[in-house]
Amino acid sequence: MFVDILKNLRLHFMLILGLALMLSGCTTAGLTGSSAFGGKRLEVADISDKGSYTAAGALREAQGHFRNNNFGYSAAFYKRAVELAPKDPKGYVGLGASYDMLGRFELADRVYKAMHKLTGGTAQYYNNVGYSQMLRGNLSAAYTNFKKAQALDPDSVVTANNLQLLADAASSISA
Repeated sequence: MFVDILKNLRLHFMLILGLALMLSGCTTAGLTGSSAFGGKRLEVADISDKGSYTAAGALREAQGHFRNNNFGYSAAFYKRAVELAPKDPKGYVGLGASYDMLGRFELADRVYKAMHKLTGGTAQYYNNVGYSQMLRGNLSAAYTNFKKAQALDPDSVVTANNLQLLADAASSISA
């Protein structure tokens, strides 16, 4: 019986989270749904035939694909942007978020670790890590990270939205 309750709570959380993805997001703009490249949820696109890019060009291309929910392509182009400009945190932010949307949390964790080494514990870092944890269903870890982000930037609309999204998900589970 307890297992059935847990399965039901998890299903409710995932439904609420899916709906909430349309309303809020981590700090990468344009998140409006949860589709992925080529119908293969875990695949990062092969862009080896897409020509050469500057770091700025790869970043622009990645952002466009992310806005259009083409997370396999956005991951590939953000990865290229990181390779071309390893000191630019924008590439890491988008790459981690793209991996999260593909459900490739082990890769997202590696990106967030590298991002932390580069930028330290910024509000953006904690927001993205918190959002990643929320996608995984780790609500306690998500809350801890969002509160760290809020402490660093109390006026952040992104953090406020993420905390509200988390509260809504938690209240729907307990209802």
